[in-house]
Amino acid sequence: MRPEPHGNSGKPPPMYGPCKAVIILCVYAAVCAAACLKEQRHAPVDIQIVDDAAPPELVEPSPEPPVEETAAVPPESAAPPLPSSVISGPSRPLNEFSGKLPAFGVNIAEINPVNYQTADPAVLRQMGMEPYLVSFITAARKYAAGDWDGALAEYSQSIRHKGDYAQAFEGRGNAWLKKGDTGRAIDDFSRALTYQSGRAEIYNYRGYAYAGQGDTENAIADYTHALKLKSDYADALANRAFSFYESGDYDKAIEDCTRLLRLEPLNASAWNRRGSAWYGKEDDDRAIADFSQAIAINSGYAMAFHNRGNAWYNKGELDRALSDLNRAIAIDPAFSGAYISRGNILFKMGSRESAAADFEAAGRLRGAMP
Repeated sequence: MRPEPHGNSGKPPPMYGPCKAVIILCVYAAVCAAACLKEQRHAPVDIQIVDDAAPPELVEPSPEPPVEETAAVPPESAAPPLPSSVISGPSRPLNEFSGKLPAFGVNIAEINPVNYQTADPAVLRQMGMEPYLVSFITAARKYAAGDWDGALAEYSQSIRHKGDYAQAFEGRGNAWLKKGDTGRAIDDFSRALTYQSGRAEIYNYRGYAYAGQGDTENAIADYTHALKLKSDYADALANRAFSFYESGDYDKAIEDCTRLLRLEPLNASAWNRRGSAWYGKEDDDRAIADFSQAIAINSGYAMAFHNRGNAWYNKGELDRALSDLNRAIAIDPAFSGAYISRGNILFKMGSRESAAADFEAAGRLRGAMP
């Protein structure tokens, strides 16, 4: 969740004395010079196009894994944590279990399998449910509660009971992802695919794990395989678009975002991502149009305001650029990149002391980052 807007006065920060301003400007001069984009675009220092589900070097609040994703989350999202495996139900009909739930007096045949997620594991055992399923359902409950270690233990127990249970490998892979262990996640997803090669979701999850390792080539290959199995898989489209964007293939990123937007026209993250790709192609007008659409859907979208402000800057529309950067900072006061972009706009407009204050604020924020 992003902080709620704190207002947008548009006022510059407090003015500093000439000496302090000169010192601050000197300190940041090297940073500014190193971060500038191509001169012909007149880009602000350290300008960053922010993309949802971006890795740490971009200004972005989360992976979310890509999310099982903005639609399922996201991913925002997202966010949007990767969900645990979907419970497919027991491997034998419910009416083959013992006739009644202990102490409840209802016929088991009337119980929907999805309700097993809320049942007491001890009761499930008394019903005669296979141990691998009891452990799997227990793991899914622990996963949903954020108990990654507990989920790992129960998924492993399920696998010990049934060594070819693809869903347990899939669930354990997602738990490893939550723990940040992409290597073990990839191993488990690969084992799941050995037993269930037709499940698009597992390819998407493994692709995300590859992306987390910086292996864009294998990530794109897995997302592509997922889309061959499920052509309208929004999460895989979003994730592949981001990987294309990261690799600099803006045309393919735009193509995937366009497909995603046909499925989810109100996906603000997808509009922002496509705008970022247009920006990468130096098509500022189309970038502004997409960022504006993202903002129309989500008026509290600080990244889209930041990105549109940078595009306005490239077009020489400094007042519009400043307005968007003011809005981005009002929405997210901890957005260090927005302070740097606004500082460059203010510097170009002649407000050097206010620019110095923004650079100083960005330095404080970045210094506080883990």
